[in-house]
Amino acid sequence: MGMLYVVPTPVGNLEDITLRAIRVLKEADLILAEDTRTSSVLLKHYEIKNALLSHHKFNEHQTVNNVIERLNGGQTVALISDAGTPGISDPGFLLVRECIRNGIKVQCLPGATAFVPALVSSGLPDDRFCFEGFLPQKKGRQTRLNSLKEEKRTMIFYESPFRVLKTLTQFAEVFGPERPVSVCREISKIHEESVRGTLAEVIEHFKQTEPRGEFVIVLGGLSEEK
Repeated sequence: MGMLYVVPTPVGNLEDITLRAIRVLKEADLILAEDTRTSSVLLKHYEIKNALLSHHKFNEHQTVNNVIERLNGGQTVALISDAGTPGISDPGFLLVRECIRNGIKVQCLPGATAFVPALVSSGLPDDRFCFEGFLPQKKGRQTRLNSLKEEKRTMIFYESPFRVLKTLTQFAEVFGPERPVSVCREISKIHEESVRGTLAEVIEHFKQTEPRGEFVIVLGGLSEEK
């Protein structure tokens, strides 16, 4: 019986990978990558030349059985995403679930996840929080937001630069313009930046400054308004 390793990769700076992650990737019989072109940059940097197979949200239902067969045959498989920890707003859950159902051992290595540094550096309470990831783009979006109106924990969302201003504006409508927020972009990269303030203040900032990069929005819970 083989083993599945879930391996976090850097969200920005390539130095943010662990020594153990490099070793596991070098020893694996097969590396599953969300985008082989993106992952090849990291693998080439660390001189990792193992077999690489595309495994993403559009094909994971088709590839999972083949991967399970390889694991049952004794192979060691490493799963990576484009950045961060697989399974956190990235493919991973389906394969992990199938491994568990088939009695295949799964180990998830500790490592980079974008929302953790964004939360810790936000200045908002981080003892209790809820991770919401990407909101639905259309159907169910307003329902999800309305369900969070009374949430007292700090809330964490992922967003693209193309929708971040729209999302912040919707947050102001649902949670109120005075709700505290920290918007972090380009985590662990050269242009990393956190914009903190009320929703109204941060919205005004991004009306004046074009949003660029990948965003993590850390929003204060209801208790923060009191």
